[in-house]
Amino acid sequence: MAKYQSFQNIMDNQMVVPTKLLENFHQLKLNETELVVLLQIHRFRTEGNGFPTPEQLATHLTITSQECSQVLRSLIQKRMMTIEQNQNEHRVLNEYYSLEPLWEKIFAVSPKPQTNDRSYDENIFPLFEQEFGRPLSPFEIETINIWLDEEEQSPALIKAALREAVLMSKLNFKYIDRILREWKRKGVKTVEQAREQGRQFRQGQQGSKTQKQENKKRDISLYYNWLEEDS
Repeated sequence: MAKYQSFQNIMDNQMVVPTKLLENFHQLKLNETELVVLLQIHRFRTEGNGFPTPEQLATHLTITSQECSQVLRSLIQKRMMTIEQNQNEHRVLNEYYSLEPLWEKIFAVSPKPQTNDRSYDENIFPLFEQEFGRPLSPFEIETINIWLDEEEQSPALIKAALREAVLMSKLNFKYIDRILREWKRKGVKTVEQAREQGRQFRQGQQGSKTQKQENKKRDISLYYNWLEEDS
């Protein structure tokens, strides 16, 4: 009887894993390491921790925390999960990993239609990492995915906005986001239109800078003339 209760306790402390995930993860272009990381995230979530750190995950894996961070970035890039926020009883915002995109891909009756741009939007992430000179954080990857999925920005325009940020020496996500929002407000839809907008903006910035320099020279000239007349 005691042995039965012991085994029963073991069976009660189980986690449900969808059979479809184990059968079809390779069709989603997931490898075994990514699969196990997803399962660990799912386990942490069932235990009340919706946002485990790479260090916490790595203690239950055969990879390092740094390798785990790379896997997390890859899973977000592949749109297998997202970073969401919720508010607790103290009205404090907490982040958590949502596996809803993964479940949608597994259990969807029919796949969502893909736009023409989706064939090369995966090249965006290496391009951003090249310009920033470092791996992107999960939040930055999620920001790019939001631009693509929720705001329906084309990969070509996102790349053009990145180029403008580089040219203006303002390489940060907030500035790139402002560029995309401004282009959307002005109805910019093509790379050619984006480049023209960027050219006009830079010319305006340069003109404003030149005008300030001329005003400064004029003020200095008047100042010296006043000194000469007073002497």
